[in-house]
Amino acid sequence: MKTVAISANTSWYLYNFRRNTITALLDAGYQVVAIAPKDDYSPKLESLGASFCHINIDQGGTNPVKDIGTFFSFIKIFKSVKPDVVLNFTPKNNIYGTLAGHFVGSKSVNNIAGLGMVFINEGLTSKVAKLLYKMSQSKASKIFFQNEDDKTLFLENRLAPSYLVDRLPGSGADLNRFQVSPANDDGVIRFLLIARMLYDKGIGHYVEAARALKSKHGDKVEFRLLGFLDVNNPSAVSSSDMQKWVDEGIVSYLGTSDCVEEEIAKVDCMVLPSFYREGVPKSLLEAAAMGKPIVTTDNVGCRETVDDGVNGYLCAPRSTESLIEKLDLVINLTHQERLTMGQFSRQKVEREFDEQLVIQKYLDAVEDCFQKEKTQAEGLSAS
Repeated sequence: MKTVAISANTSWYLYNFRRNTITALLDAGYQVVAIAPKDDYSPKLESLGASFCHINIDQGGTNPVKDIGTFFSFIKIFKSVKPDVVLNFTPKNNIYGTLAGHFVGSKSVNNIAGLGMVFINEGLTSKVAKLLYKMSQSKASKIFFQNEDDKTLFLENRLAPSYLVDRLPGSGADLNRFQVSPANDDGVIRFLLIARMLYDKGIGHYVEAARALKSKHGDKVEFRLLGFLDVNNPSAVSSSDMQKWVDEGIVSYLGTSDCVEEEIAKVDCMVLPSFYREGVPKSLLEAAAMGKPIVTTDNVGCRETVDDGVNGYLCAPRSTESLIEKLDLVINLTHQERLTMGQFSRQKVEREFDEQLVIQKYLDAVEDCFQKEKTQAEGLSAS
């Protein structure tokens, strides 16, 4: 039986974003090994039928000693489980998992889902990251990008050879799980932002817009936040900042959830004013699948989710004024007009972002790795 490993910087990520991919690989007859730091979601990965291997990854850190340790941990794990193909997600897995796979003879299929801070800042860390991408990605068998901007940027910077790259429609949305759920028509317009609580995701702009719009519209509007607080990132929102906003009555903080569809169902509009280099934000795809209008930035990865004025609105990155303007447009729509926008959101996701399209791309990439291996073996035996 062929073995496919799947790696990311948290078990939470693999379970919440890739469990249907894991299930599809198992159904296709592969043995699947999940590789990630151990957390509360690791046993859930095993309950799917995958085996699990713990690895230490300092996902937001820049300590080279820790990263070298991660590289050697990958080598140790790969020598033990002997994966034929490794599907890598998240930045350090894409880099060190690929280098380790090359060292032990495992093929790598990578997903570069947004470039985060690497291409926002131009400091030493950015230069080192670009060098590591350049060293590692030429050794992959396939590199998937979630948007055309990142794909073009990689090629222009010669960080990946063109024959290895392909485009995915984001992570896709599970259309069976995320079904249309119209908001209640009770006179209150509710907005929701789902993301890691990072200022780079536009959290500060969202809060400022909420303050202005609540001052204008009062109890007619509500603003909600859902996602991890105090993450290991220089742009992280602190618990104290969040508590101040909640105490002020500007926003409601919902914590985290494994059933985000329950929270999405309650709101009228999904918002993400991110100026982070996104892949294609999964929260926007899932909200669109549930028939919600979207307000997001005209920014890499985000703009793919909105046909401006049709299923939502695009605002300028880093502009609270622009965000307020677009949210006010949503507020001033009738309930039926918001529902109609949401219908266009659902149609767009069905047409462009069905998760099954993404999963099939992965199955094809894995099969292609085995076909190339078979062809190479036949060529060697013939010679």
